[in-house]
Amino acid sequence: MSTSEVGTNDVGIIGLGVMGQSLARNFARKGFRVAGFDLDPEAGRRLQAAEPGHEFAIAEDAAAFVRSLERPRRVLMMVNAGKAVDAVLAGLAPHLEQDDIVVDGGNSLFHDTERRADDARSWRFVGMGVSGGEKGALEGPSMMPGGDVEAWERLRPALEKVAAVGTAGPCVTHCGTGAAGHFVKMVHNGIEYGDMQLIAETAALLRRGLGQGGAEVAETFATWNEGELESYLIEITAAIFRTADPTNPDRLLVDAILDRAGQKGTGRWTVLAAIEMGIPIPTIAAAVDARGLSSFKALRVAAEPALGLGRGRIGELGADDLRDALYCAKVASYAQGFWMLRTASEEKGYGTDLSAIARIWTAGCIIRARFLEPVAEALAEDPERPLALAPVFAEELRRRVPAFRRVVAAGARAGLPIPGLAASLTWLDTLTTADGTANVIQAQRDYFGSHTFRRKDAPDVAVHHEWE
Repeated sequence: MSTSEVGTNDVGIIGLGVMGQSLARNFARKGFRVAGFDLDPEAGRRLQAAEPGHEFAIAEDAAAFVRSLERPRRVLMMVNAGKAVDAVLAGLAPHLEQDDIVVDGGNSLFHDTERRADDARSWRFVGMGVSGGEKGALEGPSMMPGGDVEAWERLRPALEKVAAVGTAGPCVTHCGTGAAGHFVKMVHNGIEYGDMQLIAETAALLRRGLGQGGAEVAETFATWNEGELESYLIEITAAIFRTADPTNPDRLLVDAILDRAGQKGTGRWTVLAAIEMGIPIPTIAAAVDARGLSSFKALRVAAEPALGLGRGRIGELGADDLRDALYCAKVASYAQGFWMLRTASEEKGYGTDLSAIARIWTAGCIIRARFLEPVAEALAEDPERPLALAPVFAEELRRRVPAFRRVVAAGARAGLPIPGLAASLTWLDTLTTADGTANVIQAQRDYFGSHTFRRKDAPDVAVHHEWE
């Protein structure tokens, strides 16, 4: 390790945990001189030991860390969201100068990012989502920076070098002004919640509904991963169903894992933000609800025999039906997420390029998938059009929805919980129903509260009826 000379390092990283260490190593491998700082002195030593071929300037305090960076400075914080970010900023602020850039690369709530950007004075604050986990951070993540354009242009050369590279270039782009970077990352994580829930439900249908063994489920997902469903999450699900329990090789490790899902909050944030904007995202909401219900393990264990609802098979269906259902639900989930991104861009003035967001998600991030390439093309053609109505997806939905209906109906008959799939189908059906049920609701509202309604023959005029 070296303290290095004053003002000679290209980029500084605060927080040398799993993600910070991996990004520091990534920058060093790309030829950047990297300074590091962590409250734990051992973190710097672990970083140097993990990457002995490169030298890192590990500072003993915030002042020395800032002095070691070339002006104007580029600082990347990789600390836990919340109070830790504010604490780091409080320690940095006295040492920062005009046009220095501080990037929060954690999963911060976009409201906090807005506040922190307002609090920054002569220096610039940027919220940036980073996706890809430890391996992605080391080998090339997908990165979603927001903030002012000048800050992006200064960060761009470095970020493009360390980002994942997809078929259309580096997986990093300016997501828009203000807190756009963290808003985009939040929605990314919401979509990730949906994807994971849909895949988990499909795996359960394969096993409990069709009676496939672990090896068959693994082969089914591996086969799907060679087609239109190719993605990182499908790939690792196939690997999961090939993995034996190290304590009992006769069973799968996944069967030894307690079915209680954790969550760090970004899924809930997505749902809450969608509610505030009035954008329906039922697939993501169902995924968040399912994780919540999974935490009530003792209640579920007691309730199963208490009601004795029974479980059955869906033997009349095949794996191809499940593949088509998963594809349709995936279209619904992404359509909801991008609808939310478009609305936020308009209401908050982000100026987000939706097609570019889909492009930078094609590699490096957790939801990377072949599916995102046609998504990017469809959004480039018409960013205002709901994804489900884009010709490339509309034709596929027309062909696959009959199987989707069979799967959801069979799952319900068999008593197999599939909240994500069911919510996705309901969303598609509601979206494509010209005359829905809201007229009855409006009549009820006017009946008990005189809230008025609008007639089909005069939609611009609010009317009240004396129902009694």
